[in-house]
Amino acid sequence: MKKNYIKLAVAVVILSVLVYACTTTKSQKNMSTRQNVLKSFYPVLTSVTRFFGVNSKVVLPKTVSDPVTSVYTIPFELINGDTADLSAYRGKKIVVVNTASDCGYTGQYEELQKLYAQRKEDIVIIGFPANDFKQQEKGSNEEIASFCKKNYGVDFPLAMKTTVIKSADQHPIFKWLSDQKQNGWNEQAPSWNFSKYIIDEQGKLIGYFDPGVSPLGNDFINVLNTPKP
Repeated sequence: MKKNYIKLAVAVVILSVLVYACTTTKSQKNMSTRQNVLKSFYPVLTSVTRFFGVNSKVVLPKTVSDPVTSVYTIPFELINGDTADLSAYRGKKIVVVNTASDCGYTGQYEELQKLYAQRKEDIVIIGFPANDFKQQEKGSNEEIASFCKKNYGVDFPLAMKTTVIKSADQHPIFKWLSDQKQNGWNEQAPSWNFSKYIIDEQGKLIGYFDPGVSPLGNDFINVLNTPKP
């Protein structure tokens, strides 16, 4: 019993340190060091949050139905300034994730890139950088693109920095993802950086996953492997 209390205390301390690192604003000159620390602690963070059930929500539809409006018609700007829409990925599963460069979950870029490299024939991952949670994405679009490529080898599409939380400025794709009047069933908006959504080959939303759910974990992969409609 005593050992269990000790383990719990250690876990709480680790989690507190990581939360502090994830929410405390540093000066720009210390940003790289902080990001390296967060990257190193990402596996610990996911283990601890999974143990406590923090940031680990999975929301799935009871039945998958046609959306009220099509997500394929919603335009968005890529990080290089080009305009795109999701119709280019019709026939593939689409993973939409809001990202940030300065968070405890930033190490998830590595997992997302690994998944994309393995599955790019049948899925696409689109990252939407956002500064919505504790201002953890302060960089410009150019800085974000450089950071992702240099540190994680990201070559999946990145959108321009935007707003993903429910507000007047929420990006239209995230409005669609978090409004059941558009997607047909889901109201869950991103709870933190690296919240993830899966859209199937026909443009139907089939799952929401909190940041603590790994894109390489069974909960996520099982939905990603849902047979084509």
